[in-house]
Amino acid sequence: MKNKFLLIAVFCVLQSLFSQEKEKKNTFKFDKNGFLKELAENACQCIDSISTANKITDSIASEINVCIDKQVTAYQLGVQILNLEIDTETITDSTKTKQKDLDIVIASNPDSEQYKEAYYDLERYLVNNCVALKSKIAVNDKLNNKSLSNNPLAIEYYNNGLDAYDAEDYEKAISFYKKAVTVDPNFAFAYDNMGVCYRKLNQFDNAIKAYEKSLKIDPNGLMPLQNIAIAYSYKKEYKKALKAYERLRDIQQDNPEVFYGIGLIYFQNLNDFEKALDNMCKAYVIYIQQKSPYRSDAEKIIQMLYTEFKNKNNLDTFNTILEKNNINQN
Repeated sequence: MKNKFLLIAVFCVLQSLFSQEKEKKNTFKFDKNGFLKELAENACQCIDSISTANKITDSIASEINVCIDKQVTAYQLGVQILNLEIDTETITDSTKTKQKDLDIVIASNPDSEQYKEAYYDLERYLVNNCVALKSKIAVNDKLNNKSLSNNPLAIEYYNNGLDAYDAEDYEKAISFYKKAVTVDPNFAFAYDNMGVCYRKLNQFDNAIKAYEKSLKIDPNGLMPLQNIAIAYSYKKEYKKALKAYERLRDIQQDNPEVFYGIGLIYFQNLNDFEKALDNMCKAYVIYIQQKSPYRSDAEKIIQMLYTEFKNKNNLDTFNTILEKNNINQN
């Protein structure tokens, strides 16, 4: 019964797309990207509904995976149906259609190549087009007893700051966050968000000061540790950035952003391609384990590093590092 309803739903989408693409010559031109867009937008709406309160990135990534997974079966089914060779000719008001037989096989095993191909098609589209995905996956705050405030006035200022941030009025947001920490000097999240706003304004020194104040309140704060590393990178203080990432790695050894950030610095700034590849491979493996859509970002860097190793006639080292991280060279 479930498959029957799924088939009906897919055909409804296909009928809509065919109707949009029907041309005056009575031929059908199906746009696969249009079908992908329809399903990816469904996944994006699902992602937008995810609550990020008191969650860390990997748990949010798992919920995002569920939203994408819901569309994978429909996408496989639709693409296989639309791969039928269809020839049409108009006879008065009707269309005679010839089609070859096609066995439709739906892969439900996430480890199968067919499933991965469909999943990654949807994932790539979402990474490039779903704003909700980027905002949800960027969340890296975990509540502790000093993260928020018990003071109603401080909370009011903080919420006003969030509203101003959403409106991209970062200076106004900073003014509200400053008021919040004046009322409650131990309001860690207010300092965190203040730092983000300063970074948006390219005021990296002020951003670092805000993150440092947050870390005095909570030395294990995930967001300030990750963001202070990014701020140091923007200031081209790469050694300090690496130390911040390493400090975060000591607290969260399964945080792929740590290895991605370290790998990016070694690749883009320090030209140490072996360390860059090793860290990027570690990030890639963890992204896959956590079903994070940022897997594709690490994959792109690994591909660029492949070119660097190839140009230096050093693909043996490239392959050795991949094998060390249990990554299939293909």
